[in-house]
Amino acid sequence: MEADFGEFVAARSAALFRTALLLTGNRDTADDLVQGTLEKACRTWPRAGRADSPDAYVRRILVNQANDRWRRLGRRGIALPLLVERTDPVDHYERTDQRDLLMRALHTLPLGMRTVLVFRYFEDLPDADIAALLDVSVVTVRSQASRGLAKLRAAVLGAGGDELHEGRRGTGRGDDDPARTRSGGDAS
Repeated sequence: MEADFGEFVAARSAALFRTALLLTGNRDTADDLVQGTLEKACRTWPRAGRADSPDAYVRRILVNQANDRWRRLGRRGIALPLLVERTDPVDHYERTDQRDLLMRALHTLPLGMRTVLVFRYFEDLPDADIAALLDVSVVTVRSQASRGLAKLRAAVLGAGGDELHEGRRGTGRGDDDPARTRSGGDAS
């Protein structure tokens, strides 16, 4: 039993840390979250090890720990330092800045919505697995993902991140489609 848990920790702790970091936005908090998760998983390992997917079982513990932390903080959010505006026309660090902007926007989302996006786009889990992990319906997962992406898009575009979505406007997807907007009548 101890060997099985040790093997699990060796194989999955980096992935758990990555998920925790995406959920919390802070390395120290992510470390604490993973530590607490693994501590709970160790105590329940006989049951977790027999589960259909021990990884899903432990991820569920991680999500519950993150939810508990979120509730304890009173949803006051995470204060992230602002980047200094660059004036260099050739910005070799633009991708890093864009990623930073995206991560800041991600951390403004409610935890449930953020969790769905992290599992869907960073962990590459199918909607059915996310629904089972979070104990919600697949429709809820899709709704949260759609609303979360819309909020991310609005936050990034509102922060001057137009370059992140160049060429994606007017593709016929949702509210970005100019043909769907109405100004005094139907656009035809």
